[in-house]
Amino acid sequence: MHNVIVTGGSRGLGLAIATTLANAGYRVIAIARTESEQLSIAINNSSLAGEEKLHFVPFDLSVTRSIGAMVGRLRKQFGPIYGLVNNAGIGTSGVLSMMREEQIEALTNLNINAPMILAKYALRSMMIERQGRVVNVSSIVASTGFSGLSAYSATKAALLGFTRSLAREVGPLGITVNAIAPGFVSTEMTGEVDNVMRDQIARRSALRRLADAGDVAAAVEYLLSDRARNITGTTVTIDAGNTA
Repeated sequence: MHNVIVTGGSRGLGLAIATTLANAGYRVIAIARTESEQLSIAINNSSLAGEEKLHFVPFDLSVTRSIGAMVGRLRKQFGPIYGLVNNAGIGTSGVLSMMREEQIEALTNLNINAPMILAKYALRSMMIERQGRVVNVSSIVASTGFSGLSAYSATKAALLGFTRSLAREVGPLGITVNAIAPGFVSTEMTGEVDNVMRDQIARRSALRRLADAGDVAAAVEYLLSDRARNITGTTVTIDAGNTA
């Protein structure tokens, strides 16, 4: 059974990705600071079915100096790591000129530094096995931009450059690295967006609707599968045609 780490796996996109991958037969290690009720229910259901495919590991990824030791513990407990889904992030909004430096530093630390350092240590296991998958969760704002999200957009754009270069680095070892760029998806992070704006986004989209977390999770599942063995260094956009 392949082991896959999903960061931010306790809610929103991360929870959808974690449960989808577990249902697809992977052993999923969901990392988050705290275990949500929804994740706890999903883990219990997995245990009752006798599958043990979903596990929760509490960890604060903003403490980047401890990431290496944490990955080492996961390898001892579960075995080789096959996949890494870098989903965890914060979406702090605000006009740049009014943002506090601490907010900008927190954004870059969790959205850029943590995924790179986590990939560094997870890749060591993949390199030994000469197989593996890395999927970085970016956003369409990395390329479109959005007023009030300049710092956040910068962090998501950084993940795209990281994805392309890392794909070339580890490709000769049979490891693929791709990114997902969701559009607006209803999660706790986007809960403050009102229905009027949701309707406006839907009307601007080619399909006249919004993508949901299940759509994103399905794309991640595909990129982890053997069917995507020749796809690397690319970005899959899931936005119902909002940027078409």
